[in-house]
Amino acid sequence: MVGVGVNGYGTIGKRVADAIAAQPDMTVAGVAKRSPDAGARSALAKGFSLHAPADRMDRFRDAGVPTDGTVEDLIAASDVVIDATPGGVGEQNAPLYDAHDTPAIFQGAEDPSVAETSFTARANYADAVGADRVRVVSCNTTGLSRLLTPIDETWGIERVRVTLVRRGGDPAQPDRGPIDDILPDPIEVPSHHGPDVQTVLPELDIDTMGVTVPATRMHLHAVSITLEDDLDGDLAPEAIRDRLAGQSRLFLVPGDLGVESCGGLKEVAKDAGRPRGDVWENCIWTDSIAVSDGELYCFQAIHQEADVVPENVDAVRAVAGLADGPRSRRLTNDALGLEDSPAAVDHPVRDVGTADD
Repeated sequence: MVGVGVNGYGTIGKRVADAIAAQPDMTVAGVAKRSPDAGARSALAKGFSLHAPADRMDRFRDAGVPTDGTVEDLIAASDVVIDATPGGVGEQNAPLYDAHDTPAIFQGAEDPSVAETSFTARANYADAVGADRVRVVSCNTTGLSRLLTPIDETWGIERVRVTLVRRGGDPAQPDRGPIDDILPDPIEVPSHHGPDVQTVLPELDIDTMGVTVPATRMHLHAVSITLEDDLDGDLAPEAIRDRLAGQSRLFLVPGDLGVESCGGLKEVAKDAGRPRGDVWENCIWTDSIAVSDGELYCFQAIHQEADVVPENVDAVRAVAGLADGPRSRRLTNDALGLEDSPAAVDHPVRDVGTADD
């Protein structure tokens, strides 16, 4: 069993800790928090070993929140550390991981230079095998890479153009995002998302534009792909659908489901028994898939709180050398119940385990 420490127990960290605890070949060595807040108390309630920065231990004692040691104690006790701290903090933490010779996995908000390689499980798993520093790319980059990889493998991609309609903030971030406005974000073109995709798909020609809206549910992508092999204009949307339907972590939303919004997708996930209503997959509206003169179009939704969670689990296996990419994805998916469609209300996915399982 590989002991995984989770440094940072916020939106991503708490989900990653639950996912790690559910895996058959991993255990949560502990989690770290900076404040004795509701998140820290939740971690204790789940049975996770709680750690804090050395200079903040007194805050936890004063609040009556017990800890099992410092962040450095957690790093020393872990075989691998997942850094789920806010963007920029991971880079500051990197020397701690170096000092303990502990492999570390960072999140997409960090600069790519923080790690030896950026990572998505479908696009470039092998690049992370045995690495000491891996960066799991952002939610949007993860979603785009999952979609584009099988398309490129089958038909080849000449160029990609994407407009990202981005949520203003997560539900627990009331201080973020526009209140009553729509923002070009950034105004400059391309946005950072295209170059980030190229950290895992370096040969891809991709341009992206970003727009931020006053929403918290999910991101929405409007995707246009120029195919290298358009089969003389004979490629039918059904062929695209069949190719994507065979991919794990892609959910093709059928028209007869009656779900026409990101909010609707979240409601489906809740009804299916998903923990926290999480949607780990890309959600691609089947009816949006169209092909015209070698150009493929579709809409997809990305749950920014959840889609990188299985990628972090796979990154642990890559770093620790536990499995190859296809096997790791199968193990992760099975442990989370991810192969069950979030629309399978009659067959809800299993609950993610806790440290007591």
